Amino acid sequence: MSPIVAEFTGTALLLLLGNGVNANVSLNKSYGNGSGWIVIAFGWAMAVFVGVYVCASMGGEGHLNPAVTIADAIKIDNWSKVPGFIGAQMLGAMTGATFAWLAYRSQFDETKDANAMLGVFCNAPAVPNTVNNLLTEIIGTFALVLGAFFIAGAKMNDVGISLGALNALPVALLVFSIGLSLGGPTGYAINPARDLGPRIMHFILPIKNKRDSNWGYSLIPVIGPVIGAVIAAFVFRGIH
Repeated sequence: MSPIVAEFTGTALLLLLGNGVNANVSLNKSYGNGSGWIVIAFGWAMAVFVGVYVCASMGGEGHLNPAVTIADAIKIDNWSKVPGFIGAQMLGAMTGATFAWLAYRSQFDETKDANAMLGVFCNAPAVPNTVNNLLTEIIGTFALVLGAFFIAGAKMNDVGISLGALNALPVALLVFSIGLSLGGPTGYAINPARDLGPRIMHFILPIKNKRDSNWGYSLIPVIGPVIGAVIAAFVFRGIH
């Protein structure tokens, strides 16, 4: 199976289950409505587990995240797979978000809170502050990428980081920890595709009573994770 197809499939499952838990907790007339942050953090962790496991089982590397792909390219000094992986991750994120919306269409129709509906798809800061919000995403993604490198047992002479099936659970626990510890300020995008792909679909899809897609914030969940991943890659290179 093509690694690009595997990245697409894994990322689609990540967003289907991740946006799905957001919808379950946030939307009216859902059985999970109001169940809270722990449910969201655990749901996203399990979404990562499923996405990474399936991607690895299909012969992919389990990145599911442009920031991880960029960091891996820096680590091994090879950028050949970056365009294909990032394209697959973006399309996968858009696809997964669309299917999550389809699953919860009735609940979207019953919800009047436009901010809650936007939050199903993408992130927003609890306290808007460009510098602080950017710094939070940098720190969270730094922890994700550096942790993932060590979990994968990556060495400088490896072909590249591969979050194989046996690494899926510890990476999921890492994401769970980041959500519980660092998710409060911005909702921990820590993945450009995870935020931008669903944000595009929020803009496109015919969602009843929706608001604008908050494009003014949209660069932070893209730039912050990339910066954090780049720093993590160079720190890893320095350690090794």
